[in-house]
Amino acid sequence: MTPIKNNTDTDIAATMLDAIAQVPEQDDDTTLKEAWLLGFDTETTGTGSTDAIVSASLVLRDPTRGYEGDVVAEWVINPHRHISAGASRVNGFTDEFLEANGAQPADAIAAIGSIVTAAQTKHIPLLAYNAPFDVRMLAGDLKRWNLKALPDELLVVDPLVIDREISHRHGKRTLTYTTEYYGVEPHGDFHDATADTTAAVDLIRPMSTLYPQVGNLRLGDLMDWQRQAHKKWKDSFNLWMESRGRRPITDSWL
Repeated sequence: MTPIKNNTDTDIAATMLDAIAQVPEQDDDTTLKEAWLLGFDTETTGTGSTDAIVSASLVLRDPTRGYEGDVVAEWVINPHRHISAGASRVNGFTDEFLEANGAQPADAIAAIGSIVTAAQTKHIPLLAYNAPFDVRMLAGDLKRWNLKALPDELLVVDPLVIDREISHRHGKRTLTYTTEYYGVEPHGDFHDATADTTAAVDLIRPMSTLYPQVGNLRLGDLMDWQRQAHKKWKDSFNLWMESRGRRPITDSWL
């Protein structure tokens, strides 16, 4: 693993962009088990539409080398807004720490956005567990700081959506429980952006082994497959919610 941190945002972006430029060509016929992936995770001030990213990690994964070949970029960001008590309890960040140690948000968010966009042009999927949250948080920060938006059509891998479609198991589907189910050993503590990103990327290999149809998914079919899987899960979940007199969920996937 090659970590990129404690440098300027320009240095971090340049190193990761150079690594992405060297990735072999991928296209719609590349299968998920063969694909290079760009893992992504954030820690934030909260979960609302006005909240912001305080920590982010990007992990470029070579499928032939696994964890040992990862190129990792990390940021701690001063969001210039208060972090909620609930978020602080989960991720350990405080307003004082972020003000003293965080990068300026416009610089850090621009670097993250440029790396994600470069990977998309190389047909490298962005992988995030419960991807809508992290994608929307990044899109919100890009807009907040008047930065270039992400591409309109993103190629995304969401292990949560995949797991719901294939495993049909009972119990929680948090990242912690899901990695345990698939036998993935974490590299660090959960709710650390880099540990969470690596764990999410690590899920693809055992998923592809246990369920070959996942590994054989073509990148060209990936988004429609996940959208259909999410709709199927949401319809089923809402029937369960309504049977208990509870309000159905309306959130969409990407």
